[in-house]
Amino acid sequence: MRHGSNIDPPNRFERTRVVQDNEHLEWDEEYLKERENRHIEYISDTSKSIVSENSSPDIPFRYSVNPYRGCIHACSYCYARPGHEYLGFNAGLDFETKIVVKHDAPELLREVLSKDSWKPEPIMFSGVTDCYQPAERQFQLTRRCLELALQCKHPVSIITKNALAIRDLDILKGLAANNLVHVFVSVTTLEPELARDMEPRTSIPSARLRAIGMLAEAGIPVGVMVAPIIPGLNDSEVPSILKAARDAGATAAGYVLLRLPLTVEPVFREWLERTQPSKADRILGRIQETRGGKSSSSTWGERMAGTGEIAEQIKKMFRLFRSKYEMDRKLPPHDCSIFEPPVPNSGQLRLF
Repeated sequence: MRHGSNIDPPNRFERTRVVQDNEHLEWDEEYLKERENRHIEYISDTSKSIVSENSSPDIPFRYSVNPYRGCIHACSYCYARPGHEYLGFNAGLDFETKIVVKHDAPELLREVLSKDSWKPEPIMFSGVTDCYQPAERQFQLTRRCLELALQCKHPVSIITKNALAIRDLDILKGLAANNLVHVFVSVTTLEPELARDMEPRTSIPSARLRAIGMLAEAGIPVGVMVAPIIPGLNDSEVPSILKAARDAGATAAGYVLLRLPLTVEPVFREWLERTQPSKADRILGRIQETRGGKSSSSTWGERMAGTGEIAEQIKKMFRLFRSKYEMDRKLPPHDCSIFEPPVPNSGQLRLF
């Protein structure tokens, strides 16, 4: 099984750290076999909250729902990796093999939406890890949450890099008929081999483009996210990605420039040196040029698009081709006026 990470970086919150001797381990056949065959483990999440709220001016949504923590997609660059450390795991192999599942997500969402104090506005699925990652095939938590949204006419947005989203066309069509849904499909490259290395357990690029086409044909507002753009690796593909997405049916587009916060950096660096050895130094140098000489920036207004000459060139190129392909418009606004609070869970009092 392919992994985005081949390492178990130390958890930054633990006092005792185990440091791998990678030079020795590369010759340890038993270790290599165990790493290659590390199975996916599903862990129940018993937390009693499901809707997260943020106030960042860089993020275009206030509320999000994340049915899963950790992600089987195993993208080497994923900004969500450090979040796994709060759970006592690491941001490397643990993040992509120890998946925390919120089995009660639909019921918890119903509790929130049934409160008298709830004011409807779009909820993002998901703000952190992908709501259509392979775990969703088994647990169907995203589907059940969307069924609830359709039932009570609540607006939602979805971002995913998995073609599994088309499984829920029946629900998405119902939401779209009432202006209650946007879907963005993330496409980082059109090269299947690069995608397999960088995002080893996601849908291949052609499948994502087919998903865009099927969503558009079904009348569902759909856009493309070129995220992340990695200077020196996939930035040259931006024009072709936008054209392919437009041809498939996307009518809007956005992008995010790569940053490597906290423990994302050692994971991405190891992946880059392993899979792109001839380009690694150049790519890392260009990333730092967009981040003021560092690997990441958390400054509002900068963290999504970066700064400096390279970041500015990427911004201008993206805007030029987005305009050329007539994707510089917003998707139709959500309708927040038709929300009907759901019936509370059995035994639950109407909350305020």
